[in-house]
Amino acid sequence: MIEKKQVVQKEEKAVIVGVITKDQTERQANEFLDELVFLAETAGAATVKRFTQRLAHPDRATFVGKGKLEEIHQFIAGRDISLVIFDDELTGSQIANIEKVLKVKTIDRSDLILDIFARRARTAQAKVQVELAQYQYILPRLRGMWSHLERQGGGIGSRGPGETEIETDRRIVKDKIALLRKRLEEIDKQSLTQRKERGEFVRVALVGYTNVGKSTIMNLLSKSEVFAENKLFATLDTTTRKVVFEQTPFLLSDTVGFIRKLPHHLVESFKSTLDEVRESDILIHVVDISHPQYEEQIEVVNRTLQDLKAFEKPTILIFNKMDLYEANTFDQWLEPEVKADILIDLKQNWETKTQGNCVFISALEKRNIEELRKTILDKVSKLYKERFPYKSEFFY
Repeated sequence: MIEKKQVVQKEEKAVIVGVITKDQTERQANEFLDELVFLAETAGAATVKRFTQRLAHPDRATFVGKGKLEEIHQFIAGRDISLVIFDDELTGSQIANIEKVLKVKTIDRSDLILDIFARRARTAQAKVQVELAQYQYILPRLRGMWSHLERQGGGIGSRGPGETEIETDRRIVKDKIALLRKRLEEIDKQSLTQRKERGEFVRVALVGYTNVGKSTIMNLLSKSEVFAENKLFATLDTTTRKVVFEQTPFLLSDTVGFIRKLPHHLVESFKSTLDEVRESDILIHVVDISHPQYEEQIEVVNRTLQDLKAFEKPTILIFNKMDLYEANTFDQWLEPEVKADILIDLKQNWETKTQGNCVFISALEKRNIEELRKTILDKVSKLYKERFPYKSEFFY
């Protein structure tokens, strides 16, 4: 049996590394690194410096090339830095080669995200999902990065004829993956039964990029106490509450946030959690309009919804954090008329793009929440009427 240790220790000092390829601009690469800094902070690490390298494609041996690796090594030498985080997935051999030069622990974005998920998992389902994703991530990297395996048992019969240590390690991980998949199937059956028991209620799911305020909106609409924090992936476990607007009931679910370069194994492992999105009737796509790249974040979420085959569902686009948007966009000397015109243009532009299916709010200041409630109620009521045209009194 293998014990998976936390990747990032609290208050660990780190440097982050990214490659600018022909497929992206320097601005995009820096945005990815800004997000990586936030991820590192969420995991408990402080970023000391960032390095970027322009390459046609990542170096097969060291990802950034020997010259840049030596530059990073010279910076780390003599400083209290114990962690290097790369923005893209590394192979086991790349990790081994990099650590051989840098002499410090090296991880990539996927490993960092998995570490954050492992810390945040609360329910049995989330814990199994994260553990499964971790072992799936580890399996192809065993030769390069997994030299600290811990086993329970051993002795006679624990190793086949001529079986090497790495083969034994691989067998242990594969057995663990099979066990976790079986356990997850059992949990999935229970979750499916619970969803079926919800009956004829319209189901609404909150979706969006991580840290856009979904849990805060969930608390406002359902008057519940869902954990909300200004960190990435504050919510992992899907929370569902029954909500009633003007005697019209529906089920509202808060789901895990999406992010760029989300590890494939994590999406696969969280399939059952994301079923809440797939099986919902209406999506509330929450957007942090104060973020400089909020339109790119909308695209990331839309692509993920397409992968989940949930993109065509009726969707309300909620632009949250209008208070921050105005603070970042307007200075104190701007005339009120000019400010009003800018806001009108912004809203008219998105109302045209979404055919009126958008609302601008500030969940923190509870601004425009009544319009949000009315918009959701209209969608839910319309859906009930379509489903039960001959039922004169469905609501109770």
